[in-house]
Parts: sequence; structure tokens; C-alpha cells
Amino acid sequence: MNAQVHQEGPQRAHDIVLFGATGFVGTLTAEYLAEHAPAGLRWALAGRDLGKLERLRDRLAARHPHCAALPLLRADAGDAGAVRELAAATRVLATTVGPYVWYGAELVAACAEEGTDYLDLTGEPEFVDRMYVAHDARARETGARLVHACGFDSVPADLGAYFTVHRLPEGVPLRIDGFVRSNALFSGGTLASALTALGRGPQTLAAAHARR
Repeated sequence: MNAQVHQEGPQRAHDIVLFGATGFVGTLTAEYLAEHAPAGLRWALAGRDLGKLERLRDRLAARHPHCAALPLLRADAGDAGAVRELAAATRVLATTVGPYVWYGAELVAACAEEGTDYLDLTGEPEFVDRMYVAHDARARETGARLVHACGFDSVPADLGAYFTVHRLPEGVPLRIDGFVRSNALFSGGTLASALTALGRGPQTLAAAHARR
């Protein structure tokens, strides 16, 4: 089966579902979509607390009236059945719910099975390696594209390397070291993910070995 199989199936209810929409990063992402999503994009807000989703939708609609009709989808990250339904209803599932090693595995599994493209912003190497070992083969069969570390954990470094490489001479062996400096503060979710990753050194090493 080729990588386009998930695009050729029955029409899905949504183009993008944003899971964890009421958290710190989720809210920022929802605001960005409300401002910049192209006309006709069918997107929805998802999370485990319907009341919080309703309040977020109301805030978005106050500035962007078209958001008043945004669908709200309730699902818990640990509920495999609910997450599977969520993945089956959309072409792309973006999640901001971490620590991913605790709350991300069911979503990746569901997307791999349903041929749904998946995005997260994890900075947890253990999680990325474990998901590759567990789900890469199935995702290739269904055409799901599983993309980790979107945003801060990849974009500055990737774009910086791309910018630098295009300004270096060709055919010369070089080593490039990259550095990121920021005065940003940790959100609660980011802090929880960082502390979780720091406390799981053996598991991170084991996951890296399993992926080789």
C-alpha cells in the first residue's frame, strides 16, 4: 500500500483536529488557526474537558465569529477507543498533550492504524524512539505520516542549519555546532516533560538501542 492510501479513502469529517487545545501551547495553536486557517478548512478542538473546550471556543469566537461553529470533540488520551475514533474522524491529528511518554502512545497508535497524519511537539527522545519501533511499519502500510518535535524542538535548529549550509563552500569537510539562546519561560507541560525525560535515563537509552 502506498503513502497516499489515507488520502484516497472516504471523506473524513475534519481536516485537522487539535488535541489538548485548552493547554498553554494548545491555546496558542488554536488562536493561530483561528487567525490564519484558510477559508474552508474543517478543523476542530479536542480534549478531555468539554467545559474548557466550550470556553476556549467562546474566546476565539469573540475575535473571530466564524469560530462559534467549531466542533468540539471529547476524548481522553488514555482511552484507546475514544482516541481511535478521533483519529478516524480527521486527516491530521495535532497534539500538544505531554509528557508524551505518558499521554502520547495511544494517539500515535491510533493514527498509524487509521492512516491519519500525526503531529506533536515532543522533546522526549525516548518517546520518539519507542513510537518509531512500535508504529513505523504500520504507518507505512496505512500511509500515516508521524511527525514528532514540531515547533521549538526542531524548527530553529533545522532552519539555522539550512541557512548556514547554503552559505558554506561546497566540497569542503566541515563540522557545524549549533546553539539556541532564549529568554522564554517553561510552561507547565514543558517543565513536566523535561523533568520526566531527565528522570528516565535508562529507559531513554534502552529505547535508543531498540531503534537501531
